[in-house]
Amino acid sequence: MGRAKVREDRQSQWLKGVLDLAVLAALSRETSAYGYTLMTSLAEFGFEGIKGGTIYPLLSRLEDDGLVKSEWVTGESGPPRKYFWLTPSGRAELDSGRDGWRTFSNTMTKALEG
Repeated sequence: MGRAKVREDRQSQWLKGVLDLAVLAALSRETSAYGYTLMTSLAEFGFEGIKGGTIYPLLSRLEDDGLVKSEWVTGESGPPRKYFWLTPSGRAELDSGRDGWRTFSNTMTKALEG
């Protein structure tokens, strides 16, 4: 396996490990949001190229876990959109995730910088 493939695999695993936390963070900045706006927010964070095929199953899992709620909303034009928002459990999970990320980030910084 070449170095580029190893690097790509590592970055893919990092993304899988933090995408749920990034989605919770994006939702915390809005009263509610639908999938496309979440993908835009993630891109603004620097998570480029997150597709609907990734975000919608993740939102479904977060809802199954009680971290987000959703509601279909019919607008004046276009199809209905499914809006999502954080539950109190989702906010608590985000807070816990922030603390965990800080600890992990500090640990990795120490390891990488010697």
